[in-house]
Amino acid sequence: MNEVKPTAEPIVTVREVNWRQAIPIAIMVGAFALAPLFVYPLFLMKALCFGLFACAFNLLIGYVGLLSFGHAMFFGCAAYAAAHTAKIYGFPPELAILTGTAVAAVLGAVVGALAIRRQGIYFAMITLALAQMVYFFCLRAPFTGGEDGIQAVPRGKLFFFLDLNNTTSLYYCVLGIFTAGFLLIRRIVHSPFGKVLKAIRENEPRAVSLGYKPNQYKLIAFILSAALSGLAGGTKAIVFQLASLTDVHWNTSGEVILMTLLGGLGTIIGPVVGALMVTTLEHYLAQLGAWVTVVEGAIFVICVMSFRRGVIGELSRLLKRPL
Repeated sequence: MNEVKPTAEPIVTVREVNWRQAIPIAIMVGAFALAPLFVYPLFLMKALCFGLFACAFNLLIGYVGLLSFGHAMFFGCAAYAAAHTAKIYGFPPELAILTGTAVAAVLGAVVGALAIRRQGIYFAMITLALAQMVYFFCLRAPFTGGEDGIQAVPRGKLFFFLDLNNTTSLYYCVLGIFTAGFLLIRRIVHSPFGKVLKAIRENEPRAVSLGYKPNQYKLIAFILSAALSGLAGGTKAIVFQLASLTDVHWNTSGEVILMTLLGGLGTIIGPVVGALMVTTLEHYLAQLGAWVTVVEGAIFVICVMSFRRGVIGELSRLLKRPL
């Protein structure tokens, strides 16, 4: 009889995988913590807000396989809710942001209950149609300010003592919100709930045969994604003291898709890198005016042709470790 030779490949435990992922995450957070020493803080805060937005979107498309063309409705509605409550009702910033997050979660429950009954392009078109309805509502509603939006939103004091009008305090507050949201998404992905989401993405009939109810899991994931998108939108409204129609426009939905694909679909850090890339391009190519979108499109085509899995996806493949 032939002897069975043991394989030389090392056994990688779950704890080792967590440590391997923890190192790049710690480097990323540390880099953002030191970045204000070298980069304009408001630019960094925009990147952090959109980075959290992209991570929330990636939770839906990367781990459930649901492509939403209308995720800007959650981002924008939360921005309007946070701005309105802070300016009109005098809510402190933390309560205004939480209000925006709650509004996005409720809207996500309504939209999700309607959209998850369909799959593929039909799901995407339903989310796009509902997002356009929300856009025109924000355009016509009296409390949104129409085309002018809600301007001069007071930043206030976080927990009644930390003055957010100070740029340094504001930046590290935004970094804290981003880090909390990012770690929550990572915990969701690596939880038993996240494993079921991946199973549904890979083989939904198989998940059904095991006794799971895919629509319930999809709805919960959709609500979580909407709420975290709202957290990013509410934070953005406080940071830039503005909520406008741009936040709910379909172009914002397109941008977050671009960020996720550039960084790496289904990766933890990828959407953050993609958001940083897109915001950097918009910042440094702003003088090109409308041609910015043409340049972004060309770069997107080049990246898709060169990095099929996205920047972080390809790096993860080369290093043979999850990122």
